[in-house]
Amino acid sequence: MKSTCFASLAFIMAACSAPQKEVAFQSTVANSDGTVTFNYKNDNAKSVQVDVQFAGRHDMTRDSLTGVWTATLGPAEPDMYPYNFVVDGVSIMDPECDEWFPNEGFKNSLLDIKGGTPLIHSIQNVPHGDVNYETYWSEAAGCYNHALVYTPATYYDDANKDKTYPVFYLISGTTDTEEVYYKVGRMNYIIDNLIAQGEAKEMIIVLPYGNPMKIMPGTPDFRTMGDIFSKDLIGDLMPYVESHYRTANDRESRAIGGFSRGGNQALSNGLMNLDKFSYLCSYSSFTTTMLPGVYDNAQETNEKINLFWLGIGKDDFLYKTSHDYLEFLDQKGINHVMEFTEGKFGHTWMNAKYFLSHTMPMLFNKEKSAEIMKNGIEEMPELKGDEQPFTPGVMARLFPKPIISPEFGEDGNVTFRIKAENAQIVKVEIESIKEALAMQRDSDGVWSTTTKMTPGIYCYNFDVDGLKVCDASNMYLAPEKGFKRSIAFIPGYSNNENDVRTDYTPVAYKTLDNAQKIAVCTPSGECTKTIKLVASKNDTFESWHKIGQVNIIMDQMVANGEVKPATLYMTDNNNGIKADITINADDYATWEERREALRQALKK
Repeated sequence: MKSTCFASLAFIMAACSAPQKEVAFQSTVANSDGTVTFNYKNDNAKSVQVDVQFAGRHDMTRDSLTGVWTATLGPAEPDMYPYNFVVDGVSIMDPECDEWFPNEGFKNSLLDIKGGTPLIHSIQNVPHGDVNYETYWSEAAGCYNHALVYTPATYYDDANKDKTYPVFYLISGTTDTEEVYYKVGRMNYIIDNLIAQGEAKEMIIVLPYGNPMKIMPGTPDFRTMGDIFSKDLIGDLMPYVESHYRTANDRESRAIGGFSRGGNQALSNGLMNLDKFSYLCSYSSFTTTMLPGVYDNAQETNEKINLFWLGIGKDDFLYKTSHDYLEFLDQKGINHVMEFTEGKFGHTWMNAKYFLSHTMPMLFNKEKSAEIMKNGIEEMPELKGDEQPFTPGVMARLFPKPIISPEFGEDGNVTFRIKAENAQIVKVEIESIKEALAMQRDSDGVWSTTTKMTPGIYCYNFDVDGLKVCDASNMYLAPEKGFKRSIAFIPGYSNNENDVRTDYTPVAYKTLDNAQKIAVCTPSGECTKTIKLVASKNDTFESWHKIGQVNIIMDQMVANGEVKPATLYMTDNNNGIKADITINADDYATWEERREALRQALKK
């Protein structure tokens, strides 16, 4: 069986003394015995390792004839696993895999082992909901913030135009972006499948960004600002969702949950706002025992909660602390239900998906939740005494002090940084700058360079001794096929001083019946035309949205009275979607030329 990450049918050079031999290879191959073979092509590498969540880090062996580095690991259970290659000490994503793990820091590719029977997170032949990328103004953060909103397949049906839906706020973990529960957690396909099976209620799912402090402008003093995430969630995001979607806005129709840090954020916000939430879920997490009026008023708290569900893996590094929190709930008489897992590699998204699929059927179902809360409590296992305590040292090891890159200074100065302790020559290659910029190494092995750049959106990458590497410190990654560059949004690119602040039109990611994915931007009001935006041969359908920023461009032009709104279709190929105007990315050399082509098309 083959994984979803395919290498192109590339030519591979044989050893220097041998005649050239063309070899077709896949970067990952799931074998019939459950093992997985990893392949990587690099003629200049001295050593290559593969690091995958089900097996850890292992050396790869180079075939002297084909030049392909290979390793076979496992067996592994069917699931999705993050992995990466380590080339001469530098961590890189699989350059032949289209799917990746969105994150503020590390960058991993995704291996999808499908198995013989469709998994709960697999794309099955059922009606699919949309995943809408939302941009909203956050007073708490003082800038625009981002969230994803899932709507069920029936949401836009004429028969349901007056129907309201319950809402599940679902938060990712530390260093995760708002995309992770979609790209890695597959929450949309899990709920699609459960709804089709009659196992879960139709619901809207909102994925907030859990770390809005990272995108705040300037240098705010976080010591005096309090909990920015909670302020944004309760004061900005929830009102935005409830004013833009048909939501049922009572506590019986709201749930909140999350993984890791997101579980902490979910429980603290849920327990402190029981007038707003009645379903609480924690996946591989816990929260503070210092919540005024919650734990010491057990009867009142219990009466307000329909579901208080916690799950943790016995091999999770948070198991000891979560176990202590569960004991605390027992001592305080707070009703809850818990589930423990083994063999899912601890603090991982394999556990996160599993827990999510187990709790979704209980949400907004008072009878099922009441039954689970009464009869479904798993007996808490006793600690063995060798569990790892969760200490600041563990946190520092798992999440070391980040390298800031790119960093925006005054007068248009931009500093790029990468840690490559053993590298000899490091450069940064920036779109629209002809020559790569040399970087200098400091005593900690961090390479940097500072250059002056005009406001705009630029793709860039590092060159480490001839190896192309994305910026691991930058969460914005270009959705390109093969090697993926990073995206730098140089402040001022949107000319904000001239723009009317507006609610930006969401971009809806749709899964069609043939499992093809497209993106659609449909502004409110009457649209004067349809424009089809076709990705280049090196990009995916997401590129017009993520790099082109086409919804932002159109909405700003509409807000400034320059053009009328249009419906924008974004696709990987020039398929059967009919449109008044078609723009092919391959007809233009740069992204600024492509954006200008859209501007001119909107003016027609």
